[in-house]
Amino acid sequence: MKGNTIVIKLGTSSICDEKTHEPLIANLSLLVETCVKLRRSGHRVVIVSSGGIGMGLRRMDLARRPKKLAAVQAIAAVGQCRLIALWDELFKQLRQPVAQILLTKNDIADRTQYLNAANTLGELLAMGVIPIVNENDTISVSEIKFGDNDTLSAITAGMVNADYLFLMTDVECLYTANPRTHPDAEPIEVVVDIAELKERADVSEAGSGVGTGGMRTKLIAAELATSAGCTTVIAHSSVPTNIFRIVEYINSINATSSSTTPTRQNSVDGLTSSLNDISTTVPLSDIPRHTRFLPPPPSHRVRDRQFWLLNGLTAHGRIYIDDGAARALTRTEKAGLLPAGVRGVEGGFQRMECVDVVAQWRVREVGGEGVVASGVKTVSVGERVHEIQEEVIGRALVNYSAHEIDKIKGISLKKSEGGIEAILGYADAEYVAFRDNLAILPVVRERRAEGRGN
Repeated sequence: MKGNTIVIKLGTSSICDEKTHEPLIANLSLLVETCVKLRRSGHRVVIVSSGGIGMGLRRMDLARRPKKLAAVQAIAAVGQCRLIALWDELFKQLRQPVAQILLTKNDIADRTQYLNAANTLGELLAMGVIPIVNENDTISVSEIKFGDNDTLSAITAGMVNADYLFLMTDVECLYTANPRTHPDAEPIEVVVDIAELKERADVSEAGSGVGTGGMRTKLIAAELATSAGCTTVIAHSSVPTNIFRIVEYINSINATSSSTTPTRQNSVDGLTSSLNDISTTVPLSDIPRHTRFLPPPPSHRVRDRQFWLLNGLTAHGRIYIDDGAARALTRTEKAGLLPAGVRGVEGGFQRMECVDVVAQWRVREVGGEGVVASGVKTVSVGERVHEIQEEVIGRALVNYSAHEIDKIKGISLKKSEGGIEAILGYADAEYVAFRDNLAILPVVRERRAEGRGN
């Protein structure tokens, strides 16, 4: 059987006690044994480990996380040293080498550094090493933070082309409501449409006292990872041995028949699905409870560069485009963004900076300002007022600054009219953004390809 690449994310509450901050040695030892078992079965394993600040609090005998940024970063420096030493000691007992990878968002915002990090991870996996990835909290500030390690784990999964991302948490699976306060909450076993899930399930619980994540951040991570073709699993961190059983189970389903894969209708309807009609080599009684998010078909997945554009960069502004341009960008892989399709800009971005691409289309003409619904705004055109619908459809690295694009928006490239050069005095590119520097959100591409919405 072909080995899989498996990313396992552990939050702070899975690594150390929330009150005493002492490491959960027994639980971590079980995870180490599971990772080594996966390795010996031919799989490649990456761990995304929180816990640096929690371990630092314990080492410095502090009861709670400081409020001062410099103090938090100092605690993280102390704790990260203890954390990687603990991991190394546990894995050493089973003769399994590990490596430490510390990242900030700046490290992957640069394409060269992103590729270097991906190549390093790939080489470590080829050598049989288990990389242990964490955010570099010692130097991270809000502007360059991933926000939480759920997001970091999803980006890591994309970098290593992972088959599975396991988000280990303090619940065994996703529920239709918080099971701690709603006894009638039902488990969600399979998810295909994450957008619909967000609308119909309660995912409002916050993260732990030391960590930063919650169930909503896990859905964001699942959305990022599945877009790159990675099956994402939410499972209970207290039973890490379940990871091996779940991988065997899902691989058994995939090997039996692709026709047994749940469809959009039967996996989202009611937010639950039955396993009774799925034939596998794993007894149903042995399947641990979990929630798995299925990736889209290969034709709707995000390629490497597009994944980096969508998830590795920070948007410095917005470009507003008309619906004609939006249709061209979402329905073909060849179209770049021309000035004719641009309606406006927002922000002070410079050349080759990342921006959100926002599609606009007229909903209807109204007599006055009226009430504006979510995602809709009123725009005056002469004496008329139009309701305009907006939607972020992707991201782009632009060939011109915001000031330049504002000047050339809407113009034709006909030679008789002079084009860009007639306005700016130069024309470094005929496109506002080249196709290779554009990435469309998978959910938008899928919906528009199926004729659902604009």
